Amino acid sequence: MMLSNPLLQRLARWCPWVLRDEPKQPVKVLVTGAAGQIGYAIVAMIARGLMLGPDQPVILHMLDLPRAAEALDGVRMELIDAALPLLRGVLATSDEAEAFQGVSVAVLIGGWPRKEGMERKDLIAKNVSIYKSQASALQQHAAPNCKVVLVANPANTNALVLKEFGPSIPAKNITCLTRLDHNRALGQVAEKLNVHVGDVKNAIIWGNHSSTQFPDASHATARTDLGEKPVKQLVADEKWLKEEFVSTVQQRGAAVIKARKQSSSLSAASAACDHVRDWILGTPKGTWVSMGVYSDGSYGVPEGLFYSFPVTCEKGEWSIVQGLQIDDFARSKMEASANELEEEKSIAMNIL
Repeated sequence: MMLSNPLLQRLARWCPWVLRDEPKQPVKVLVTGAAGQIGYAIVAMIARGLMLGPDQPVILHMLDLPRAAEALDGVRMELIDAALPLLRGVLATSDEAEAFQGVSVAVLIGGWPRKEGMERKDLIAKNVSIYKSQASALQQHAAPNCKVVLVANPANTNALVLKEFGPSIPAKNITCLTRLDHNRALGQVAEKLNVHVGDVKNAIIWGNHSSTQFPDASHATARTDLGEKPVKQLVADEKWLKEEFVSTVQQRGAAVIKARKQSSSLSAASAACDHVRDWILGTPKGTWVSMGVYSDGSYGVPEGLFYSFPVTCEKGEWSIVQGLQIDDFARSKMEASANELEEEKSIAMNIL
């Protein structure tokens, strides 16, 4: 705050607590599927400042199906009981128009779950109607520059459906979550090198949030007692980097389901918070993260797909990291994932 009045300047010098900046206005954040496991985990994280910062008040809008209304109200009660200082209001509803009203951030977790025996094309078909309706609600009721992250699978193609049915929503405002895979990649490297995960950066998830994704550590670095070094140099095991590392990250979700008998929830919620936080507040200098964004043709990825790239973020905008060297092994993996996304796009467009 600029103080031109000499009296105010003296007052600020001797009594700084009198002239504190005005508190931030609350931001409305929507979570769909909020009565589910990921939703239940993420709402408290958001209300504790893990998504928008420790000084940003929030108003939570929670949406779920009418049959989940009682459970959703239980989540609302728990949020109130937690006495969270940043939480300035909670709305629990099954009405899309009410849920999307005025929101600046939308975390879309609710979707048709994949069931045993269901093919991916059937899953896409089930989700088209959901995201057609939510695209309409976004256009009509959300804040003009609302930032959207698709968590529900198939996340990349759900994002594409949302864009197709929401033509007035800027493509740059629609993203899908591959940060969970990115975090898994960092974790695997950290375990391999026996370093803290915070000392590893710049892994990449290329492509689809599916088993065709390509976890890439060839550009990653890690900080050790000897300074920051390339992960390739520190691991010194090309077979591990191209095989075990890749397959472990690709199959981590299935491994969690096998162990827990339920899908990843806590880690998915944490990753969604990371995704939005970095998008809005910015990535640290020299660090990139993985986000599913609308392709502009970078790295030969066909335009018009939601594809996971390495990105940096500043002032609420993401930019694809350019100029990275891609070897033949990486190129083949990236193309395989792009081909799968082209197939999913074709299925979705035929349904549309």
